[in-house]
Amino acid sequence: MTKTHGAKDEPRVHGLHVLADDDPRWPHDALAQARAACVAGAAVVQLRAKHATDRETLRIAGEIRRITRAHGVLFFVNDRFDLALLCEADGVHLGQEDLPPKRLPAAARERLLVGRSTHTLAQAREALGEPCDYLAFGPIFGTTSKDSPYAARGLARLAEVAVLAARRPVVAIGGIDAQRARQVVRAGACGVAVISAVAGAAAPEAAARALVVAVEGAGAPEART
Repeated sequence: MTKTHGAKDEPRVHGLHVLADDDPRWPHDALAQARAACVAGAAVVQLRAKHATDRETLRIAGEIRRITRAHGVLFFVNDRFDLALLCEADGVHLGQEDLPPKRLPAAARERLLVGRSTHTLAQAREALGEPCDYLAFGPIFGTTSKDSPYAARGLARLAEVAVLAARRPVVAIGGIDAQRARQVVRAGACGVAVISAVAGAAAPEAAARALVVAVEGAGAPEART
């Protein structure tokens, strides 16, 4: 039976999402980032492999799947539902330029949780009509971790999206550190997604743990209407 997406809150995606990024500029590789995230208590590790071949991505994904499974952490693959299925990931995260969630094959929809990147209110509204389990919204603050044609969205716009989404989880992304993590959760996000805050940290496990503490310490988002 095909899994129903987006019908209700998906509490497993609440918390810290660490994007394990294979960009060679980072001092720690994707595996080290993923391992640090799991030990620190992240809710989700998402593999973002923009430089590796498919073969290498599958090798890295297999290792991250083993690590996340041992720690009870959800594992998502960025962009590629086919690789997500092959490595037995828990989900796939789709950007605006990727295959729309409604076009995923039935086997993928049945097995995978689906995240959807959004950057505007219009995109958020459209995503709420798609079979996805959570929305990522951003960049909330300025970021240099990845190229984006979108300016910083800000906390007020994040709050609008959180209200619009109602019970659909919203994960904030873009320029978020431990201090800002508290702000975005209080604005209505159920979690935060980071790249450089962990990948670029001198001590990635400590950085991830500080983010987990900040998100959990911020308390539940304000009540949504």
